[in-house]
Amino acid sequence: MNPNVVDAARKAFGSAGPAITLGAVVHEGACHPEPAIKIPLAMMNRHGLIAGATGTGKTKSLQLMAEQLAAQGVPVFVSDIKGDLSGVAVPGEASDKVKTRATDTGYEWHASGFPVEFLSLSGARGAQLRATVSSFGPLLLSKVLGLNDTQTSVLAMVFKYCDDKGLLLLDLSDLRAALQYLSEDGADELKAYGGMSKATVGVLLREMVELEQQGAEKFFGEPAFDLDDLLAVERDGRGLVSVLALQDTQQRPALFSTFMLWMLASLFNELPEVGDLEKPKLVFFFDEAHLLFKDASSTLLEQVEQTVRLIRSKGVGVFFITQSPKDIPESVLAQLGNRVQHALRAFTPDDEKNLRAASRTFPRTEFYDIPATLTSLGIGEALVVSLQPNGAPTPPFVSRMIPPQSRMGPLSDAELTQRIATPQVKRYANVVDRESAREMLAARHTESPAQEAEADAAPKRRAPAAEPAGGVLGQIFGSSIGKSVLRTAAVAITGRLVRGMFGTLPRSKRRR
Repeated sequence: MNPNVVDAARKAFGSAGPAITLGAVVHEGACHPEPAIKIPLAMMNRHGLIAGATGTGKTKSLQLMAEQLAAQGVPVFVSDIKGDLSGVAVPGEASDKVKTRATDTGYEWHASGFPVEFLSLSGARGAQLRATVSSFGPLLLSKVLGLNDTQTSVLAMVFKYCDDKGLLLLDLSDLRAALQYLSEDGADELKAYGGMSKATVGVLLREMVELEQQGAEKFFGEPAFDLDDLLAVERDGRGLVSVLALQDTQQRPALFSTFMLWMLASLFNELPEVGDLEKPKLVFFFDEAHLLFKDASSTLLEQVEQTVRLIRSKGVGVFFITQSPKDIPESVLAQLGNRVQHALRAFTPDDEKNLRAASRTFPRTEFYDIPATLTSLGIGEALVVSLQPNGAPTPPFVSRMIPPQSRMGPLSDAELTQRIATPQVKRYANVVDRESAREMLAARHTESPAQEAEADAAPKRRAPAAEPAGGVLGQIFGSSIGKSVLRTAAVAITGRLVRGMFGTLPRSKRRR
């Protein structure tokens, strides 16, 4: 072992304080467990990247980081594309490979499961995630529907009209009713907003039908998921790991990647500014991140960059997981202070180009030939750059990652069934179908012009002074369903909305 490597690692990681431990330094084939490679807990909200070719250990690194965060009282959200991460709920097995890796890295390994709640976009493998169409906003919905710029602007105009008129867009049937009304009987009302062609409306309706046929209507509606549920800390002080199971929605990648982006935007809109914390409020692991950026508009990319840049001050860390750093736009990659780079392959000219590009994103070091190192890393090894307590990046070090304490594999169907029988799953199981845009617009057909004018004016006459969210009404509606009703009821009363990041709607004032 080159003593200079050890000295540099000791300088970089020796005073990390509370931290998550990744592994041991490797140089010229030798493994040196002291000092351990770490990321300070206070730097976990400075975001990060876990990258590498298929089969190099990205998922296990994600699992390792998630369980170490949970053990130190930090709630975690992870997206689980393949189902591999469900095993974090149960203790792992002390196999020969695990024992050998623990010995190599000098880690005192013991089996442990962690508190987990399973979430699902279909409701089949966990608590049903839902958002109202209004809260989702036109920009994110346009990505889900695959709209072009013109169609997106029309959708934004329809949202604006509904916001102004107090028409609640809770599910896709409400949006369909609004589109049909504004393209027919209500076309004159839309002239002040710019108007829209029936051809564009036809495209929007067809895309919505296709989305519904894929089962997407299940997660538009009420009760909307309360993001407070992601911030839970158990009685024993461990943070909750919320696992979004996506095995049954893999055929709709734009859908689940955009839904996770909605969650980030909602957290940004709602959480207070907290500055630098000793540990983050939540760390968000965004797997298959390339799906988010694929075919994304320039406007959406700008919003993603802004969210990543600013959400740090809300106490939220975001880690993107993908095969190559090139999958992440440079403007976003520049915001990611922590890097866990597993092996890259260079079998083709494109692979070689990606390798060179990835190598240039690392600080220079005298200890490693970065391009050669990235192609020679073994399974479960990674080139790591983390932020020191003062915010400065460490030099890159090759780390032999320690093994996760939980099961490195999925739960069986029987185990999963047992673990999703929770109060949270039951709370979101049943759909609430209240009066919304569809019913309100249908009622207009039976009203006289005078009655319609009176109905439009009545909410304005009855509107009370704006009351801070979480006041008397907030105390009355304490449940997740109650808060969802309270938010959308406020739309009907005031007839106006102020949209936040990505055009999403702010929710009620948070408890944390």
